[in-house]
Amino acid sequence: MRLNGLHHITAITGDARRNLGFYTGTLGLRLTAKTVNQDDPSVYHLFYGEEDARPGLDLTFFEHPGATPGRPGAGMVHRILWRVGSPAALAFWAERLAGHEVAAARGEDFVRFADPEGLEHELVLAGAPDAPLVAEHPEIPAALALQGFEGVRAYSARPERSAQTLRELMGAEEAADGVFVLRGESREGRIAWDPAPAEPGRQGAGTVHHVAWGTEHADHDGWLERLAAAGVRNSGPVDRHYFESIYFREPGGVLYELATKEPGFLVDGLPVEKLGTKIILPPWLEARREEIEARLTPLPDPRRGSRGRPATRAVP
Repeated sequence: MRLNGLHHITAITGDARRNLGFYTGTLGLRLTAKTVNQDDPSVYHLFYGEEDARPGLDLTFFEHPGATPGRPGAGMVHRILWRVGSPAALAFWAERLAGHEVAAARGEDFVRFADPEGLEHELVLAGAPDAPLVAEHPEIPAALALQGFEGVRAYSARPERSAQTLRELMGAEEAADGVFVLRGESREGRIAWDPAPAEPGRQGAGTVHHVAWGTEHADHDGWLERLAAAGVRNSGPVDRHYFESIYFREPGGVLYELATKEPGFLVDGLPVEKLGTKIILPPWLEARREEIEARLTPLPDPRRGSRGRPATRAVP
């Protein structure tokens, strides 16, 4: 059983409208799913990804309106790394971010910046031969667009045990630079550990909630057996309708999810071109649609009026 890189990364926002504008407007991602947190249906779960909503580019957010700013600390991911295809792409993004008044640090092989709530991102040259995952945007040429997740950097309360879990339980290979690589059939994902700050972390707006690694439906029982044999407490199988999940917290505190690529966001019969245009709900919440929608922040369709192409400006 091999984990197929990063499936998705879930973070927290206190302002869904501003969040939508930044990720679809500034970064050019597609709103691929507008749904709710199934454990708390009163809040959004927004998915931003590539054109066909395949795993590997899905950055997702729970909206807790007015949430206080968080602070990454031990047991939390503090930076998300994205792939781009060339040095020209790094130059393009440095210029684009400046044009959108986003402060960025430019290095020879990276561009580093934060979203409006402080969630840190880094663009790096692709380090794996994976097929690019790209969203369409009229201002961003496909060759220069974000191509998927490269990995994450995290703070561990127990870095030696975190590394052991990756190697012995999850099948990661440790590179010379201390980065752990999880390589599956088609994708690769990475995680690296940095020394944790002395100040304790605080979950809130602009922080990562959990990291999901990709797996196959056929392997889920095997992963449950492996976790049980290692004495790792876990959620057991969780049916998310759009994928199936297993959750567990690694020894350093980071919450991991193992998520299947099947069946995906087309399971309800919505055409791929309509993804993100309406609130989708799993069958067990459908009867509560009117109640749920009444409590959610009204959001515009970022592609409305552009013939299926994204709006040329960020949503205010």
